[in-house]
Amino acid sequence: MASDHAGFELKEAVKSRLLASGHEVEDVGTHSAESTDYPPLAAEAAALVAAGQVERGVLVCGSGNGVAIVANKVAGVRAVNAHDPDEAEMSRRHNDANVITLSGQRISEQQAVPIVDAFLGTGFDGGRHERRVNAISEVESGGHRAH
Repeated sequence: MASDHAGFELKEAVKSRLLASGHEVEDVGTHSAESTDYPPLAAEAAALVAAGQVERGVLVCGSGNGVAIVANKVAGVRAVNAHDPDEAEMSRRHNDANVITLSGQRISEQQAVPIVDAFLGTGFDGGRHERRVNAISEVESGGHRAH
């Protein structure tokens, strides 16, 4: 997990709920509501996911967009800014998303917990979606060619 100051309160609330339900949580910061920049924190958390040191990532900033952009710059990460449990579930089932991002300014704890639960509780469907996820990886590695 990671957040900036705008996502700190929601990150802490989600982290408490995850710990209470038996999840292990690696929190790379921020550790206060003091103003901080999100890119290094989001990159550090995303790198842990990409390296396989953690299974999935949860990132929070004001909109959820900035941390998603940063996370998606890390090879091997497929981050989605989910606004409801259905988006979170489909991002796992069809895109094998491994990082979820949330808006600390627009999503309450009561909304965030079911979103994160859906993200963590859903597997990847594979099948035809595997081909598409592989195509994403090809683009990421620079191997994409225009048709």
